[in-house]
Amino acid sequence: MIRSHRRIVPADLSRVNRYSVKKRENKTEVKAFARPMKASASAITLLESLPRFLKAADLREFMNLVLAARKQDKPFHLLLGAHTIKVGLSPLLIDLMEEELVTGFSFNGAGLIHDLELAFFGGTSEDVQSGLSDGSFGMVRETGELYAAVVELAFDHKIGLGEACGQYINQKKAPHRKQSIFSAAERLGLPATVHVGIGTDIVSQHPDFDAAKVGEASHLDFRILAAICADIDKGGVAANIGSAVILPEVFLKALTVARNLNGGKSRLTTANFDMLEHYRPHMNIVTRPTFNAGKGFTFVGHHELFIPLLAWSLKSLARK
Repeated sequence: MIRSHRRIVPADLSRVNRYSVKKRENKTEVKAFARPMKASASAITLLESLPRFLKAADLREFMNLVLAARKQDKPFHLLLGAHTIKVGLSPLLIDLMEEELVTGFSFNGAGLIHDLELAFFGGTSEDVQSGLSDGSFGMVRETGELYAAVVELAFDHKIGLGEACGQYINQKKAPHRKQSIFSAAERLGLPATVHVGIGTDIVSQHPDFDAAKVGEASHLDFRILAAICADIDKGGVAANIGSAVILPEVFLKALTVARNLNGGKSRLTTANFDMLEHYRPHMNIVTRPTFNAGKGFTFVGHHELFIPLLAWSLKSLARK
């Protein structure tokens, strides 16, 4: 049996309440639009040409916060995945240290390996798939020997892995040391820390890998990072570039130690730069550390494009 339905009367649009555009607050205004640039434009011109919305506005705000922190002699510390070395960003990061914009950095274990190989061999990064197929992946003898020498230097002098790496490269006058971030940090007297996960790096496969000494030196670097975090937490800036797990976890614990030991009001800026958004960087870098204590930013893009833009713009704004 088909039931009869009440006929639905269409809404009468002549009865809707309207108001003047003069009373509306717009999210988009023409004065904030992008502007064309000349072919010879400077970085400042580029920044001024960007639309003042979303990530373009965030990037400008983040850079202003970095520069404000540096003017107050607060740190701008970088947490770096090894991919930043593999895509050729070392010279730009070294330049930012020399310009006194970046005040130090922390790497995962792979960062030390790639930097060490570049300093001594002039090249790094192998074909994992082909090496895995025949069991040769990560088995270069010289890499294991260089790493072991750095670990012994750290053990003998009771210093962290990062400082030991810079010292070793400079003492041995590695032929490509000018491209080494660790070498530059040691030369400039800036902190460099390395945070190792045992079994995550190729050197763990080698017979001269001393896990106890590696762990001791890396734990000292953790304590150094905790001391750096005490300064970051009082008006400084930390940026994670390309570490999806290890450094976001390490940073959260180091910041916890800093707050536990020092107390007081926290105020910091953080940012995560990566090609994809991941859970740990979002939570442990951007969100949790800045809760009621500052502001966190997220920027998604390829490092080989985004970081040169960041470095160029920071230098230009600093000299403005």
